[in-house]
Amino acid sequence: MTQYVNLLDRLGIIPEASSALQRFELLFARWNQRINLSAARTPAEISEHVRDSLHVVPHLRDDARVIDVGAGGGFPVVIAAICLPQTQFVAIEPVHKKQAFLRTAARELGLSNLTSFAIRIEDHAIHDYDAATSRATFELETWLRTGLTLVRPGGRVLGFEGIRREDLQLDVERHPYELDGKQRAIVIARRPVGAT
Repeated sequence: MTQYVNLLDRLGIIPEASSALQRFELLFARWNQRINLSAARTPAEISEHVRDSLHVVPHLRDDARVIDVGAGGGFPVVIAAICLPQTQFVAIEPVHKKQAFLRTAARELGLSNLTSFAIRIEDHAIHDYDAATSRATFELETWLRTGLTLVRPGGRVLGFEGIRREDLQLDVERHPYELDGKQRAIVIARRPVGAT
């Protein structure tokens, strides 16, 4: 039960999330054997994805509505929904089997704040979210530009950076962290308030 306690404390996340995170890991491992949600196979690999996803949570704390694109196995959207029960999350995942996993995770973990759709992002009509996330689905610059079309003016797009990118054409802020000895960062682009 204490696997995540120190990290949750450091990130200012409710300690009660630890139990649900461990239940999610077991559910993920079971489904991953059948439908290939991710290349993560061992408990250590799954835990690494969970711990990586946790680093986005503090940046979503003040958002009411968040969309996650290419939600796949639930990283980071299920993790964020567990930790931020007052925030409404929408998961977009066009692969029906993966979307079935997301629905199951929401049901079994009691996440009434998580809704998922088995559609492509081009077919999603809502473009006024407070924040948009995606992890390991797009090239970073492509994701930041795509995400900016999904958020309201003043809204933010959050991406995961494994290797620092000096070539990003957008104005971004970086929030670095260390994961198992590797330097990573949450990269955030903001849609200008005057944008249409």
